[in-house]
Amino acid sequence: MGRQDHDRVSGSLLLTHGAGANADAPLLLAVDEALTAAGVSVSRYTLPYRRARPHGPPRAGDPERDRAGIREAAAALGPRPFLGGHSYGGRQCSMLASDEPDFAAGLLLLSYPLHPPRDRKNLRTAHFPNLRTPALFIHGARDPFGSPEEMNAALRLIPSPTKLVIVDRAGHDLRVPHIGSLVADAFRWLSSL
Repeated sequence: MGRQDHDRVSGSLLLTHGAGANADAPLLLAVDEALTAAGVSVSRYTLPYRRARPHGPPRAGDPERDRAGIREAAAALGPRPFLGGHSYGGRQCSMLASDEPDFAAGLLLLSYPLHPPRDRKNLRTAHFPNLRTPALFIHGARDPFGSPEEMNAALRLIPSPTKLVIVDRAGHDLRVPHIGSLVADAFRWLSSL
């Protein structure tokens, strides 16, 4: 088997966006391209709140509808797909996986919004102790939604296998060269479990 064959991974991934974007966000496009080249079938998904309103953040009631939309779209990919997303979208995927532990094969969480910027006490980890799905976290070293140290502490709450990849010099948008190939390399860990 050649190196190119060895580097391929398989599976399907539903990839969601952050609160200020849609499925055509540059980060999602870069991740899609790199993972597709590695053999993953990627479906980028625009969340229901964004389809209802082209601008603005999610509102009260949107998270429940968004999780229902994620579940429906992911189920169409076949049994036990990978779920993933940037910021808000990743958080919704993790909450769905917490509620339905056998639904997804794994989670790809890009810039998980651990807490709002400048509000470190408002942690978004209540569901972490119930998370039984392996999770890969890709996080910027300069992300105001959670420092690397805060992320490491929060991941100790999760009983399933986790891996944290810190992207040097990156913020919440993960806008660094070769982010797609970095995510594809890290995704191999998740797909090997």
